[in-house]
Amino acid sequence: QVQLVESGGGLVQAGGSLRLSCAASARTFSTYAMGWFRQAPGKEREFVGGISGNGRSTYYADSVKGRFTISRDNAKNTVYLQMNSLKPEDTAVYYCAAEESNWPYSDSRAYDYWGQGTQVTVSS
Repeated sequence: QVQLVESGGGLVQAGGSLRLSCAASARTFSTYAMGWFRQAPGKEREFVGGISGNGRSTYYADSVKGRFTISRDNAKNTVYLQMNSLKPEDTAVYYCAAEESNWPYSDSRAYDYWGQGTQVTVSS
């Protein structure tokens, strides 16, 4: 069983930055690929990006490519989502998720564990 806890959400103006963190309880954190997803009101949950278990590969949705960066510190059992140049359309609840494989799939059904989510609101 893996527990995930996100933090770092909040209210920011358009053009600003936020960094989300996701702390995991996994004993072998590096064996889990990690994904970030988001869900805006009235919309389906969507893939934001992911990182492989060893941290060498990252993968982003086109909507955030060049603005968001995912990294991980396996010694701290933590994955990060650095969000720059935020837009109002980035407003959503952001979730981190873990899957026991090396590749971060974009399909949410591949993930075994989810955090509770953290709200990000970008004002115009």
